Amino acid sequence: MATQLNLILLGPPGAGKGTQADRLRDDFALPFISTGDMLRANVKAQTQLGQAAKGYMDAGGLVPDDLIVAMARERLAEADAQDGFILDGFPRTVAQADALQAMLATMGRRITVVLLIDVPDEEVVKRISGRRVCAAHGHNYHVDFDPPKVAGICDQDGSELILRDDDKPEVVANRLVVYHKQTSPLIDYYDQRGVLSRVDGTRGPDDVYGHIRAVLSTLSREDDV
Repeated sequence: MATQLNLILLGPPGAGKGTQADRLRDDFALPFISTGDMLRANVKAQTQLGQAAKGYMDAGGLVPDDLIVAMARERLAEADAQDGFILDGFPRTVAQADALQAMLATMGRRITVVLLIDVPDEEVVKRISGRRVCAAHGHNYHVDFDPPKVAGICDQDGSELILRDDDKPEVVANRLVVYHKQTSPLIDYYDQRGVLSRVDGTRGPDDVYGHIRAVLSTLSREDDV
């Protein structure tokens, strides 16, 4: 059996985790598993876990760790995750990280590497607050990186380009506060266990992916020794 590739992606909103996850999924045939996807799948299927989680979500509360961990246990036991996985958004807390480690140990598995895609806060705000979305059909632009031909107007249908509420600088700043509060302990947690690898997320997507592939290649050679 091939060596498992069990990956965790860490990084602030706007770091490009989704872009890198897509490439990893395609190149290594790994399932991409996020907290949001697990919640939506369980709620849609009306599983017992999904129904319990929906109660918290409908009330505007956080879904407790034990429910998230239980969903993750079921998801990682599915056939497509047996040779590896890519996790994003789980674990979100040290308690979840402890639970994941214990869970994997019972399966005879371990985390291969935690990839921290590092991007400074000011760059995150610039990336996210510069997004513009076509009001009519959702076409995406960026005022700096992918601007329309005419400012504020969609190239494809001439409708107005808007700044979504979630992308406003003050909202992004609040999201970063939450990220640092939740994720900083995880960075230390995995760094102390020798499985954290930092990737410069300010570089272009191809360069970032090249760095990630180099990290994975090094790990593969170490496993072969």
